[in-house]
Amino acid sequence: MLGPMLRASRQNFTPVVSRIDNGTIVELVYDARTHKTALAVSRGDRWTLAPRFTTAQGEILVPYAADNTLIRHACVLLPSRPTPAGGKDELLADIQAYLHRYVDLSPLFEKLAAHYVLLSWVFDAFNELPYLRFQGDFGSGKTRALIVLGSIVYKGFFASGASTVSPIFHTLDAFGGTLVLDEADLRHSGKTADLVKILNNGTVKGLPVLRTIQNRYKEFNPAAFTVFGPKIVAMRGGFRDNALESRFLTETMGDRPLRDNVPIQLPDTVKTDALSLRNRLLGFRLANLFAIKSNPARLVAGIDPRLNQTALSLASLIDDPTLLSEFEDMLRARHRDLGLYRSRNLARRTMTVLAKAFEESPRAHVPLREIADRINAAGGQAGSPASPREIGRILRQHSVPLHKSGGNIVAAKTAPLAQL
Repeated sequence: MLGPMLRASRQNFTPVVSRIDNGTIVELVYDARTHKTALAVSRGDRWTLAPRFTTAQGEILVPYAADNTLIRHACVLLPSRPTPAGGKDELLADIQAYLHRYVDLSPLFEKLAAHYVLLSWVFDAFNELPYLRFQGDFGSGKTRALIVLGSIVYKGFFASGASTVSPIFHTLDAFGGTLVLDEADLRHSGKTADLVKILNNGTVKGLPVLRTIQNRYKEFNPAAFTVFGPKIVAMRGGFRDNALESRFLTETMGDRPLRDNVPIQLPDTVKTDALSLRNRLLGFRLANLFAIKSNPARLVAGIDPRLNQTALSLASLIDDPTLLSEFEDMLRARHRDLGLYRSRNLARRTMTVLAKAFEESPRAHVPLREIADRINAAGGQAGSPASPREIGRILRQHSVPLHKSGGNIVAAKTAPLAQL
């Protein structure tokens, strides 16, 4: 009788990485020296390490096993135990010092990256998040930056754009945390589409990605994967989707000489330094998560709404007025760049859509509203949807005749249409 009873008991255990239950925070920790996992259980500023935790509903939570492939091979980096974080300013200064030791970033981005690390440990206090990106050619230091930052973010999960996409979906859904993605410049349409789904849906809480998977009976059923969370990406170029581009805070790598005191090869100390910071950052999460929230006063007037929404979480964690002002200036510059790109992109798409509309129909004219609807239905526009007024302005610039027909402004067919 004892054997079946034990098996039945184990079936009631739920392996967890993180859980919030009735004011209690439960987090998975892993001690590589003893090769053991445990749960850090915290209520308020008091925490304990435990082999299990029973929720208010009677569910028994247990840690993931230490021999889990992702944990054993350090694909996901965990703290070993919570330690006192110190003051917020002190913690941020130590994160920035760690970054400065091992990677060469511009002064402003170094400070923002330190705050982004902090944001990753309390990301679930917010509804929307930005992404961090390192952009540059081969040998520019972007992979180094990924390794250094990825070693201290919340449950950093390292993956490559060349990886099979399915494990990325499953790991993000099961472990949560921060996706650290190298080589994001994909050319294979299937993988690119799946990764873009992760990146597009991952900035907003409550937007899972639906994928059709096959069960053991070879039946296909849709499954929802939670992909919300911080993400740090390294790539050479950018994404074609302008809406996705607006989600990134980008550092261009390799456009200046390497700082003299940055080591060419990462020393072993980076691992011990990173573990120490992960432990302190876990302490910060346990002590501060419930007190952190968005600060609407940090919204920047006059910039793209999506840019404002995704940046608000990071801005809400910045206390230094000078840094906050510099961050606002950075967002305004990004808004101008996105606006210029959007304008040029919209002009190209308008002429293409108009030519296709005339090709598909013998009509002598096409309403501007139809052109705008076709463009918006195809997606890829950052900011507000394309409007008939914008379409009209672009067509006038390209000498396409416009006139009223049936109460609507229409574009008249002309041959050949001007192309961009």
